[in-house]
Amino acid sequence: MPIARSRFLMIAVAVFVGLGLAWWAATGLEWVKPIFLPSPGSVATQIAKLATDGTLWLDLKASMYRISIGFLIASALSIPIGVLIGSFRSWEAGIEPLVDFIRYMPVVAFVPLSILWAGTGDTQKFLIIFIGTFFQQVLMIMDNVKRVPTDFIGLGRTLGLSDRKILTRIVVPSALPGIWDTLRISLGWAWTWLVLAELVAATSGLGYRITVSQRYFQTNTIIGYILLLGVLGLITDQVMKALEKVLFRQDGHSQ
Repeated sequence: MPIARSRFLMIAVAVFVGLGLAWWAATGLEWVKPIFLPSPGSVATQIAKLATDGTLWLDLKASMYRISIGFLIASALSIPIGVLIGSFRSWEAGIEPLVDFIRYMPVVAFVPLSILWAGTGDTQKFLIIFIGTFFQQVLMIMDNVKRVPTDFIGLGRTLGLSDRKILTRIVVPSALPGIWDTLRISLGWAWTWLVLAELVAATSGLGYRITVSQRYFQTNTIIGYILLLGVLGLITDQVMKALEKVLFRQDGHSQ
């Protein structure tokens, strides 16, 4: 059942506050040793220290750059391919089985290969993000296109539109809200694959800092960066939701 937006926000905030209080109680009452779970104050102090000396901003800048480029490359290629295989059976027969085959290969297994192919620079990070998101995006976009009502396409044929015009004027506009949802969901995966790449081969970035902190048992830094990743993911998700309401305001999907 639908609820008012204010009530929705109150419930969401209450959940976060409850988890925060539980964390504070567990550490304040020493139910958990600091080496396993540092206190909220310790985490906040460490993140403030890293922000003051510039480390946090350098890591954040490196990770934001990598995920932006890697995700844009994957999306720019997956959208037209997904639209084509969702619209034409011949394209689907030629591409969909291969994409379906590759998407079951674990991204982790490509990390050492990506280092051999592209070194340890940013190109390797782009490649891991691409492998982790592109193939899933293609199949999800294909499904978005297939959900376009056949009546819409039939109307286009009745009006004498060519296949190209049916695709550009009917199919793509009708599938766009679903495609946008696909991009929003896959952006969350991109964050995961970015951190994976930075955990293994990097000299900067949020994942790299987590690895370094692990070596020196700096649990407060690890927890702080994990929370930061959650905040970044939540912000990007909410931004894309807000843009969806603006871009597809006329569509019931955005309500």
